[in-house]
Amino acid sequence: MLKSIDPATGRELASFPEADEAAIESALTSAWAARQPWREAGVGVRTALMRSVAGVLRTDKSRYAALLTSEMGKPIVEAEAEIEKCAWTAGWFAENGERLLAEQRVESTGAESYVRFHPLGVILAVMPWNFPFWQAFRAGLPALTAGNVMLLKHSSNVPQSALAIEEVFREAGVPEGVFQSLLIGSAAVERLISDHRVAGVTLTGSDKAGSLVAESAGRALKKTVLELGGSDPFIVLADADLEVAASVACRARNQNNGQSCIAAKRFIVEETAADEFEQRFTSAVAALKVGNPMDRANQVGPLARGDLVEELERQVKESMRLGARATTGGQRVDGDGYYFEPTVLTNVRPGMPVYHEETFGPVAAVIRVKDAEDALRVANDTDFGLGSNIWTADVERAKQMAERVEAGLVFINGMVASDARLPFGGVKRSGYGRELSEYGIKEFTNIQTVWVGPARTDGAKATSPPPRAE
Repeated sequence: MLKSIDPATGRELASFPEADEAAIESALTSAWAARQPWREAGVGVRTALMRSVAGVLRTDKSRYAALLTSEMGKPIVEAEAEIEKCAWTAGWFAENGERLLAEQRVESTGAESYVRFHPLGVILAVMPWNFPFWQAFRAGLPALTAGNVMLLKHSSNVPQSALAIEEVFREAGVPEGVFQSLLIGSAAVERLISDHRVAGVTLTGSDKAGSLVAESAGRALKKTVLELGGSDPFIVLADADLEVAASVACRARNQNNGQSCIAAKRFIVEETAADEFEQRFTSAVAALKVGNPMDRANQVGPLARGDLVEELERQVKESMRLGARATTGGQRVDGDGYYFEPTVLTNVRPGMPVYHEETFGPVAAVIRVKDAEDALRVANDTDFGLGSNIWTADVERAKQMAERVEAGLVFINGMVASDARLPFGGVKRSGYGRELSEYGIKEFTNIQTVWVGPARTDGAKATSPPPRAE
């Protein structure tokens, strides 16, 4: 049974039976049957339907946003922004899909040669709970526009969101079988990956989950895109505007109640600026209003589940035992719901959990360094490589530093965010492959080369291409 729990109260909202084998087989059969007609419909038809998806999202934005807040606890203002972002991205792919998938002419030894982008078929999307709509639409919109069909296995604690997402595509007029939500647990994922009708898998989640999916997909020789965890560095150099940097740092750490893969987590500050930055940062975090996420005045709501509070508490307590100091927060909040105080930890050093591990909640670790070179060393001293920030008045120096940052995203003097126009993804244990942009829309395509032999006007047989060097 999949249960939807209100994290603000701990009370059950709804429960749903897990799909059995017959339901899984029915979904696979429907997806397989839909795949060829959807491909043959053409990119123009598909982009028109993406525009309709944007319209449905905007029409019912309030209802969908309230669902996100009640089911996983994000502040209602952020939930509304999430729905709007999904709608904007659907519109962007509607406007740009034909251009991004256009045939590309290439000069070669042939009379003509070109590259085409054909959909792979049925794609399984294994998605997390922290951005219930955005994560699914971020993966789904480019894949569907490219002509693939999708089966969504959403996180088990957001079943209502999973069903609502399927509803959006259905109401937009997307044909039956093209997008389906399967209410299943993690145990059923390997069975789906191994099915011959599934052509590829995209997963957003933990590095542990990514390893398991990659292992299963590797055995089946299926294409994968993995967007995994992050321990994102937020580098602050001494010449940065510390007032602005501290204000953005507060938002970057506490957005979505601190539950974001690209949230800044390790604040790496040059020693000569550290005292002032810590004071400004602590003041900003201490001023955050925590409470019922349906109240528009509140900026931080509960964590999505009780076990997440327990894990965050372990990381904080163990780090403080080893010498970290909480300048604000540091405790779970007593009472109903899964709340944890927005927290700033200073004096953070190697060996502490908050230095090495991904913290998925409103806890910031401040690490002092000697200089920019030391900052780069600490920034790269992690198994992850998703997002990163550099704050300095010297933008040219920041650009040079960015070349050495081991991350898929480097934002200079601004907060890391995903954008449909830019590729999104990481390196190291943050995964591989890219979502969004021209790169993401082609991840689940057969990038096909077509070569045509040289034309002859004398009736002779076309010249063969050069021998292959294999």
